[in-house]
Amino acid sequence: MSTVLDDIILGVREDLEGRRRHIPAQEIARGAQAAAAPLDALAAFRAHGPVKVISEVKRRSPSKGDLAAIPDPAELAAAYEVGGATAISVLTEHRRFGGSLADLDAVRARVRIPVLRKDFMVDHYQVDEARAHGADIILLIVAALDDPQLGDLFQHATELGMTSLVETHDEDEIDRALALGGQLIGVNARNLKTLEVDRSVFARLAPRVPDDRVRVAESGIRGPQDVTDYVAAGADAVLVGEALVTGGDPQTAVSTMRGITR
Repeated sequence: MSTVLDDIILGVREDLEGRRRHIPAQEIARGAQAAAAPLDALAAFRAHGPVKVISEVKRRSPSKGDLAAIPDPAELAAAYEVGGATAISVLTEHRRFGGSLADLDAVRARVRIPVLRKDFMVDHYQVDEARAHGADIILLIVAALDDPQLGDLFQHATELGMTSLVETHDEDEIDRALALGGQLIGVNARNLKTLEVDRSVFARLAPRVPDDRVRVAESGIRGPQDVTDYVAAGADAVLVGEALVTGGDPQTAVSTMRGITR
């Protein structure tokens, strides 16, 4: 029986093949090599100070449906940056999240902080796309990849100068992410196979991540109290989407979350 994640990946692969037919892999690879050097995202996350906030440009989700229209993703990203975001996450998956590479282009052209291409990465082509369109960070979801695939994509991103946010959901995935050498370790409270959210997952898994790695709490953040709870459980950074795009004042929301300390 297929999971939600399986279905998403199937659509991602179909859409990928369409883009590959339109723009050959060699052309995308040349674009990746020619792009301006990526920003040092890891240094930004390791800088001394309060919790780091990855603020997300997110129109909809498989679990909640439509969240926000976001006619101007660059304007939203600029508000996040003024609010003190450490990085901007841009959903580029179209079928379930309503995102696009055009959104990534718009955000990259507007902000001066690191940008994450948030998608379901399964192929070198997507990593090259991310770099060609200005991403400094890519998302690697451990649950979606076997170890050879995970290692291959991680290495390719590293060779292009990008940072990988390695996303985990359970103990085994944490161990795989650490063995990979991931420095930016995400713990997602949402099980992508069922879409259920369990905020206790971060507190359970965070102690398995060494202090020399950056712990990122993902999903389930409804407001400052959830950020406070995640920080108390060991989060160095939080990734926030829905609460920011639906709250009405993204700049202030980011600033409030950024001010939370241990």
